[in-house]
Amino acid sequence: MNGWILAAGITALGVAAVHIVGGHRDVVRPLLSCGLADEPKRVLHAVWHMVSGDLVLSGIALLYLSLTDGTPGTSLVAWFVAAHFIAYAATFLVVTLSVGWPRPLLRLPQWILLLPVAALAAAGAA
Repeated sequence: MNGWILAAGITALGVAAVHIVGGHRDVVRPLLSCGLADEPKRVLHAVWHMVSGDLVLSGIALLYLSLTDGTPGTSLVAWFVAAHFIAYAATFLVVTLSVGWPRPLLRLPQWILLLPVAALAAAGAA
């Protein structure tokens, strides 16, 4: 069993739980009650659900990979999951740093949750 990938999977599922519970309260409810036109509102709501599914499936995939240590392709899939969590984190960092907010790193702190999954998955893939 690969402990790094196991830790990445558990962390990813924790991130998914925070995303689903916290995001529904802090993002989805305000989004659905705002005056934005229906089509962009529903597209953004669908994207939130897509990310929810992606985070859960990534966590499950990492947990599965932790049990298949040594199987061909395990490392490649772990690198892929690590890369996509890096991409998620980078997206939040770029957006928050481009706005010009004071103390920007704390305005969209999702990157703080995403980078550890990437680091743990990369450590397990290496």
